[in-house]
Amino acid sequence: MPHPWNLEKTTYATVKRNHYEVAVLPIGATEPHNLHLPYGNDSLMGTCIGERICEAAWQRGAKVMLLPTIPYGTQTNQHEFPFSMNVNPSTMYRLVTDLVESLCYQGIRKIVLLNSHGGNEFKGYLREMFDKTGAKLFLCDWFRLFNDLYNDIFEEPDDHAGEMETSIALALFPELVARDEDGQLLADEGVKTPARFEAVNRGWIGVTRAWHLLTTNTGAGNPHKATAEKGEKVLSVIVDRVSQFLVELSDSPLDERFPF
Repeated sequence: MPHPWNLEKTTYATVKRNHYEVAVLPIGATEPHNLHLPYGNDSLMGTCIGERICEAAWQRGAKVMLLPTIPYGTQTNQHEFPFSMNVNPSTMYRLVTDLVESLCYQGIRKIVLLNSHGGNEFKGYLREMFDKTGAKLFLCDWFRLFNDLYNDIFEEPDDHAGEMETSIALALFPELVARDEDGQLLADEGVKTPARFEAVNRGWIGVTRAWHLLTTNTGAGNPHKATAEKGEKVLSVIVDRVSQFLVELSDSPLDERFPF
């Protein structure tokens, strides 16, 4: 069965039969997520969420293509952990720019960066790239777009591999979530070590956190109240909100006032 919205799973024959307006590029990471989630958690989520939103948008008329996920991200603060695979921001920007230029050359100028990793920062990239390639770039940090509903779904805050992230993993790929002999999550409680500065703890002052000092097993947030049902609930919100945007983006003309 052709997947005309998913480049990784479709064929040139299918692409030739269709016209595309929007490209979605998921960007993940390769890093440990406490003891229970896979190293590829962010990339797997980027792919799965990208598939859901692009399929939903396509079925509603959007001419959208999901690109293969970039599986690496910025991990400079997790360098003490084995197989935490870092790509510096400047390197990532060059890679994304090459892909953006490929799309623009082919006439696809509406491009959405679907970021799946908190360590990847792209807002500055969008500003740097403004009007440089002809691309109209949009950024979707999918893990931020349901902040208004977070406390209606989850009981615990989640900085990394906590309740929210684990719930989504249980909904999308439960076979990859590790459990102990009693069937409980193979994870600690994700307690974070506070900084010595109150301003940092309150978020008034920012700092790049050394993850091996901040956490025990890289978890930052208690995952033990996670359920697949909570994951599906928040995925429904993500799909509804982003797929509607993709439909509108696909239909919008690239005139001199775009996107206003």
